Amino acid sequence: MSDDWNQPEAPPPPLFLGKKERDLVKQVNDELIERVIGQQILYYPIDIDRTNFHPLYGEAIEKTFLPPVRVYALVEFEGIKTKFTSGVALDKEVAINIHFHKRRLTEDQDLFVREGDFVLYGDIYYEIVTLAEPKQLFGQIDHRIEIAARCVRAREGLFDAS
Repeated sequence: MSDDWNQPEAPPPPLFLGKKERDLVKQVNDELIERVIGQQILYYPIDIDRTNFHPLYGEAIEKTFLPPVRVYALVEFEGIKTKFTSGVALDKEVAINIHFHKRRLTEDQDLFVREGDFVLYGDIYYEIVTLAEPKQLFGQIDHRIEIAARCVRAREGLFDAS
């Protein structure tokens, strides 16, 4: 037995922050969101291959959508807000915040949330206007757990699901 210390080739993984722990958190979150506290929405992703985007601005006047995908998420209803636009009129804005489980969408459903996509919540269509990834798993910069989407009610005639 030697008293000499040998440096290992690779450092040990961080305590309680490895792949097994991330997989456990994913499994628990999947079950909670799908069976206990989550709501069901229909997600209408834009068909990137068939939509004619403007070459400079990247916008499309007429969008083509893929078939809807059922997604379980946490939905937060913001309520109805009245807005006044000077010289135009009063307007009401209905908005929701949807909190998606990122790994469930990307790994299991092969779905990527984008601005401009539409969701059906209840019997109202909403357009995704802003996205954020506000939460990290165990404070690890490379492992984000949530995609938060702010959605506003789609104007009549803007989106037709049929």
